[in-house]
Formats: sequence, structure tokens, C-alpha cells
Amino acid sequence: MSHAPDPLGSTHPVTTEVPDLRLVDWAPRAQVSLPVTRVARAAASVIDVHNHLGRWLTTDWCAPDVPALLAMMDDAGIEAVVNLDGLWGAELEANLDRYDRAHPGRFLTFCQVDWTLLRRPGGEREIQDQLRDSAARGARGIKVWKNVGLTVTGPDGELVLPDDPRVVGVLALAGELGLPALVHVADPKAFFDPLDVHNERFDELAGQPDWSFADRDHYPTFDELLAAFERLLVATPGTRYIGAHVGCVAEDLDHVERLLRAAPNLVVDIAGRLGELGRQPRRFRRLVERFPDRVLFGTDAYPLSREQLEVHFRFLETDDEYFDYAPGEEIPPQGRWQISGADLPADLLPGLYGDNARRVLGLAER
Repeated sequence: MSHAPDPLGSTHPVTTEVPDLRLVDWAPRAQVSLPVTRVARAAASVIDVHNHLGRWLTTDWCAPDVPALLAMMDDAGIEAVVNLDGLWGAELEANLDRYDRAHPGRFLTFCQVDWTLLRRPGGEREIQDQLRDSAARGARGIKVWKNVGLTVTGPDGELVLPDDPRVVGVLALAGELGLPALVHVADPKAFFDPLDVHNERFDELAGQPDWSFADRDHYPTFDELLAAFERLLVATPGTRYIGAHVGCVAEDLDHVERLLRAAPNLVVDIAGRLGELGRQPRRFRRLVERFPDRVLFGTDAYPLSREQLEVHFRFLETDDEYFDYAPGEEIPPQGRWQISGADLPADLLPGLYGDNARRVLGLAER
């Protein structure tokens, strides 16, 4: 025990032993006292344009209890949910039966296509036939995932990028069939950076190292993927696009605005990016003010929960500061930070919550 000098001339004991605490185990509790605004129901009718209700990402249905899901949707003001898990063929039929046909107007299932067919000559024609079949069965759009650009290869073994002529052909057909395309072209920027002391998603990537695309010998750069995405948008002006996760570049809203200006056929959803948008709420508000008809509500929260819905409503509708973007999580999954509300003007909320999605999805106005 030692004694440290005091400004008033006295001394007080100082313990020199510091706990052996790893940074990864540190979970500080904020001492600031801040208001908490609960928003239990959205200010306008909501369409969640980005969610997963099927079996694509899980071994069983992401929404095991559909009546309970509908009751929660009614209580929170959720008019409809877009289900991105339709896939094709029998799996698309199973999703349509379980959701769209059983509960008309409440669910809109998007198909996917089997891009691995591009590995053989003529695969593009097979994919186009698959897309036509899905549209005839009742798919309401097509989901394009990041495997286009990161893992799908052609007959020559080379990666197929989003602006590949074969991809352009398929997505031009989607426009002819009246199917909007929701495209997830890249993961967060940090996933393409080295996994080092400067990577803000180190916690997440250290736990899931296979999520890293930093290996330049095997993957394109983040900027290369975004540039290919922009070329795809420009090459297919007749197709309506939803850029998933704020166009997949939520970290740089200047870039998002450039994309929106370059491609009038593009809108973006906010799904899965509160951790990014909530660190720049005033910049996000300017984006919505400048493009009030081009930003859509989405959560990418599966299974969908009241807690996740309420944190989205709170972010959009209040000026609350420094709150969790992932309620219930001891360690925030995307980064050890909190977010603040964007406090969007009331007149912008109906568009973002539902009206913009109705236009893109071809739904009747409310």
C-alpha cells in the first residue's frame, strides 16, 4: 500500500494491484443518466422489406409460430414482411404455402436462383428458366446474395462479379418479369480489412474468422464489389433494386448518395445496420431528407422480436442518446459501441416505414 499526494495536502491509500482483466472480458456499465423513450408502435404502418422467415439460414423455419408472429406484427404496426428465403422450386412452394397463400397481404416471399449453375456452359439460360418458373409460382421479387462476387465461379473457375454479363442478363429479365431485386453485394467494410489492431469488428471476426474477406488472393476488394454493383445498376435501368444494408455501404453515406444519384432505379433499406447508422444519426437524417422516397425500413432480425422492432422505432423516431442497438446482448455483436436516435421529422416517417416499399413492391397505396 502506498499513499498518493492530495491537492489539499493530505494523502490517501492507493492500491497498486490491478485486476488481471482481458479487454475482451471488459463490460463497463455507463454512468451517464439519460432519458429512455419507449416506442412500442411505429408512427406509421410498416413494411419490413428485409427479413428471413424460411429455412435458408437455419435448419428449420425462422418463424416457428406464424400466428404468434402475426399477433406481434399487429401489435407493433407491421403491415407486411418480405421473406427473402424462398429459394426456388419445392422450397419456394413451401414458403408461399406457409406465408403468402395462408396470409394474403401479410407476407411477400422473394425467390433466389441457383447461381452455381454458371459453372457449366449454358448455365445462364437455366437460371433464367428458373427465374421465370419462380415468377409464375408467385415470387414477389428476387434476392441476390453476396456469393455473387465472392464465391460463385464460371466454367473457367474465375469469380463471377455482380456486373458479369450473365448476371446482368438474369437481372434484366427480373425487370421484364416485374420482380424487384434485393441485392446484398458486400459485407461491412471492416470484413475486407486485415484482422489487426485497427479493425473495428475484431471481436466479431475473431469469433467468426471465415467471415473475413481480407485475402486479396481469393476475394475482390470492397471497392471493387461496390463499383461492380454500380455498373450492374446502370446496365439494367428497367429493374427496380433494393440495396440491402443501406446499399452495403452504411459506413459511407456520401457513397450511398452517389449511388442513388447514379441509379434512379435504386432504393436502399436500413436492415442490419443500426450499429452503423446510429453512430452518425444526423448524417443519416440528412440522407433521408435528401432522398425521402429512396430509403426503406428493414430489420434483418430473425426471429423477429418486439425488442428489435422497438429499438428500430426508437432510433428512427426519438433523439435518445447512447443506447444499445442489440437489446439483450451482453456484448454488442457488431461492435462495442452504442447508438443515438435520428429523430426523423414526422412527415418523413410514413415514406420510410411503408409508402416507399409499397411503390417498389407494386402494392396498393394505403
